[in-house]
Amino acid sequence: MTDARLLDRPPRRKRFGQHFLHDPSVLDRIVSAVNPRPGDRIVEIGPGGGALTRLLLESGVAALDAVEIDRDLAAVLPARFAAYEGFTLHQGDALEFDFAGLARARGGKLRVVGNLPYNISTPLLFHLLDAAASIEDMHVMLQREVAERIAAAPGNSSYGRLTIMLAPWVSVERLFEVGPGAFRPPPKVWSAVARLTVRQEPSFAVSPRFADVVAAAFSHRRKTLRNALRGVVSLEQIRACGLDPGARPETLAPQAFNALALQLD
Repeated sequence: MTDARLLDRPPRRKRFGQHFLHDPSVLDRIVSAVNPRPGDRIVEIGPGGGALTRLLLESGVAALDAVEIDRDLAAVLPARFAAYEGFTLHQGDALEFDFAGLARARGGKLRVVGNLPYNISTPLLFHLLDAAASIEDMHVMLQREVAERIAAAPGNSSYGRLTIMLAPWVSVERLFEVGPGAFRPPPKVWSAVARLTVRQEPSFAVSPRFADVVAAAFSHRRKTLRNALRGVVSLEQIRACGLDPGARPETLAPQAFNALALQLD
């Protein structure tokens, strides 16, 4: 297959969870949502055939670094965008990519854009969260149910560990949904684009035990707080936080889990 055909109709590698976005109207909506500025340092995760890459480069951003795991695509993308001085291709796994190091190299915070592979979207969000101090915002395509989870409020059936772990560090907006027909090949599920804006400061001082408490609370989702946290937080410590031991974890605000974690510090 020629380089041009490889990029225009890239073959799917199932192990990478690839679904290539090709709908021009959806691509335009993503660029409009990102609203790229001339001085921006964009990082695109999974450029695929480069359809979104081209639109972002044409907006005149200062730099666009693309992270592509597929060796075949990574081999031909640089030639397609050779005319753009700010384009750099990094062949590798986004789950292992050093986003903080790239921000240092580029001299400022990054703006992340990507159609995240559904099979790694949650660990990839946590990996990006590790570099939150180096990121301004993220515009990401996710499976619709994941987008619902990260934006859910307490008491919502979608509310859970992912929602709570993101809450101190980012504000989340669900922007719009995308049907399967916008991709090649079409996935079996709907997708949604979300904007995650990194807070300048965490919304509360996060305890080192915050993640442990949240994980324990949701390891048995339907249990009460008393039962879910047995062996981790005592009944007296739960009550000391002003919380009802009979409440279910999915009804509590993120700050409540942090209060419980502070009991363990």
